[in-house]
Amino acid sequence: MTLKYDVVVIGGGHAGCEAACAAANMGAKTLLVTMDMNKIAQMSCNPAIGGIAKGQIVREIDALGGQTGLVTDATSLQFRMLNVGKGPAVWSPRAQCDRGKFIWQWRANLDATPNLDIWQDQACELLTDSPVSCDTIAAHATVTGVRTIWGAEILARSVIITAGTFLNGLLHIGRKMIPGGRIAEPAVTGLTESITRLGIRTARMKTGTPVRIDKRSVDFSLLDEQPGEEHPYMFSYVATESKRNRRLKQLPCWIVNTNTAVHEVLRSGLKDSPLYNGQIQSIGPRYCPSIETKLVTFPDREQHPLFIEPEGEETNEMYLNGFSSSLPMETQIEALRHIPAFKNLKVYRPGYAIEYDFFDPTQLKHTLESKIVDGLFMAGQVNGTTGYEEAAGQGLVAGVNAALKCVGTEEFVLHRDEAYIGVLIDDLVTKGVDEPYRMFTSRAEFRIMLRQDDADRRLTERAYQLGLASQQRYDWWVQKKNAIEEIEDFCYNHPIKPKFINDALEHLGTTPLQFGVKLADLIARPQLSIQSLTPYIPQLQERIDRLPNRKEEIVEAAEIRIKYKGYIERERIVAEKMHRLENIRIKGHFKYAELQSLSTEARQKLTAIDPVTLAQASRIPGVSPSDINVLLVLMGR
Repeated sequence: MTLKYDVVVIGGGHAGCEAACAAANMGAKTLLVTMDMNKIAQMSCNPAIGGIAKGQIVREIDALGGQTGLVTDATSLQFRMLNVGKGPAVWSPRAQCDRGKFIWQWRANLDATPNLDIWQDQACELLTDSPVSCDTIAAHATVTGVRTIWGAEILARSVIITAGTFLNGLLHIGRKMIPGGRIAEPAVTGLTESITRLGIRTARMKTGTPVRIDKRSVDFSLLDEQPGEEHPYMFSYVATESKRNRRLKQLPCWIVNTNTAVHEVLRSGLKDSPLYNGQIQSIGPRYCPSIETKLVTFPDREQHPLFIEPEGEETNEMYLNGFSSSLPMETQIEALRHIPAFKNLKVYRPGYAIEYDFFDPTQLKHTLESKIVDGLFMAGQVNGTTGYEEAAGQGLVAGVNAALKCVGTEEFVLHRDEAYIGVLIDDLVTKGVDEPYRMFTSRAEFRIMLRQDDADRRLTERAYQLGLASQQRYDWWVQKKNAIEEIEDFCYNHPIKPKFINDALEHLGTTPLQFGVKLADLIARPQLSIQSLTPYIPQLQERIDRLPNRKEEIVEAAEIRIKYKGYIERERIVAEKMHRLENIRIKGHFKYAELQSLSTEARQKLTAIDPVTLAQASRIPGVSPSDINVLLVLMGR
């Protein structure tokens, strides 16, 4: 049987779902191929969305017209804004979700997307216009579709690979090894081999997940409760008050610590740990280590925190964050029972590790299209990343560009000063990965401009012009933008006289005025806020009362722009300077191996990555400022 589409997406995880929706919403006839329609956007590890820098990515996805924020809001069990004790540049939203409801909400969104079909099957071969055998490598190829294990040929102009951990996946629990892409799910064989025969490099990575426990066997009186926020934010910028009020029952998380008895049991099992007995050769995520890695890395630590998090509103299953492990199952369970609250612990399944194939992301363009195979796009863990949010952001960009590829229009690229998604993709294609990549706010040099509160300001208008964001989303942004500007204009122009405000300032713990100022000058003080000043300025209260839906979000955005105006402007100037280098295209201008004025390392790195612009070249590890100056001179600059 032969099926014909514009875009075919392989894999129904977070990257695949966003890719399929984006391509379909761009008008491309799209097919999502997934092994199990009942596990769409499965949260293979922690059932949570957001976190440090990850929350910013989700808000960017939403601002661009993506679905992850909407699905998260509809299935959230607990919301917290992280880093609120620091500046707003690093505030990061995070939500614990109902795993099962998250899947079905995503499924409902996919089913409601025009131009999108779903096919339950397993892709096993990439089809191109260049026939190759096992012993040959194509010099260049153009994708034509995929073949599945059931013999279906799906022809397409663009193919997006979002296979997660399924490519030749191998599960580890102790010395036991079983092929699989996830627990109780088969691995995908053949697809990697059909891709590498085209000249695309592949390697192996490792990740893992913790034990799942039965909450009925836990003594919660011995745990520390961690409640969510009473008045949570929403991830989606288009969420209305009615949606906010239809949230699921909000549940607490819980905290407990390991102890020396736990560690002693775990150490006794290290000889059977796949990480230390030679079974696993690939590299795992540095920033989410297994419990056995923590013991080896920090041998003097007597305890490590564990977080008990709900898997759903109505289930007894709970996720034990901080206890990722591939130790023998009896070792995991015995160790946990040495924690008093877990004395009678029952588990649903032990933790496990998984090894899987990924492809070197330096072989991709910033559009996430392959430099080697025309029309082939890759997104998510197959690019060496870790995390639902990083995958979803890549999926959206790949989906947009795969649709644009079908009609031959201009590519969609996000720059480092536009979005964390832009930082993520630039890091991947410019620097590559030697361990699973995880986004942090520290990776973004323009993070004051990339705040979670203003992703719609940065991206929604562009997405609307592209045809990705809906009219409703655009109208919502315009309404919000006008409201923010109205508050800002009032604050910058409203005069404040000492005799009317000094008593209030002393009450609020800040220095009284000696002469009149504008309201914005008071808001800029660290001790003051619009909320604290509003009771003393009736005209400000009147304007806030007239605001449309989500008053708190609008007021917060205006306040941040006032307080951090100088920092934002300074960062924008630096970004504009960087854009000058972005505008100097060098791809195809040089044969780097022949430029003896460059360092040897620079010649090698520039030849391997073949950067598009001088700015990208400047971010390649091993390319020094003097090498960039040489290229500037050769370009006549």
